[in-house]
Amino acid sequence: MLLSSIPNLITLGRLIAVPLMVWLIATDALSAAFWLFVAAGISDGVDGFIAKRFRVESELGSYLDPIADKVMLVGVYVTLGVQSYIALWLVILIVFRDVLIVGGTVLSQLIDRPVKMQPLFISKVNTVAQIVLAAGVLAELTFEFADMPVITALEYLVAVTTVTSGTCYLYMWVTGRGAFIDVPVSPQNPPSSQNPSNNQTVGEEQPRGRA
Repeated sequence: MLLSSIPNLITLGRLIAVPLMVWLIATDALSAAFWLFVAAGISDGVDGFIAKRFRVESELGSYLDPIADKVMLVGVYVTLGVQSYIALWLVILIVFRDVLIVGGTVLSQLIDRPVKMQPLFISKVNTVAQIVLAAGVLAELTFEFADMPVITALEYLVAVTTVTSGTCYLYMWVTGRGAFIDVPVSPQNPPSSQNPSNNQTVGEEQPRGRA
């Protein structure tokens, strides 16, 4: 029972660490922020490994893990942007994409067509690029490296993959090319003759395995 809770406790710890990470960046305690970010990244791999290795995946973990990752990345990027450590236009792109996806998911729930999340390869590339860029910026500030050309290249990679993945999700959602979960028939949800199709498909980061 204890073992089955460990992955979720690790994920919860990562989520709780986000306000501290934001505060450290905002107060220019950049070395501590860098190492905390590294520790959070390692914990992300550890909880997934434990869940899969010992077969203790859970429905709670499938939601908690991507939420923790997203909250951490958005928190770090917004703070880096406010502190002028990263371009504001890039922060706005990232936040707008996430708001767009969350808004589409919420709207789907409201119209009784809940979305079954399915990952896109470009979205996975975007997430990895965001993590590497944030770590690179914090490392550059912590160790006082000279301006690294790779940081600029990563900024453009994040921008391109953010726009591309956001556009793909929007197109798939608007055109109905996603996988919508069937809503049980009830007096409040009568069957519709206008939508005979059971499944259509939209994606966004699907919870990984426990997840």
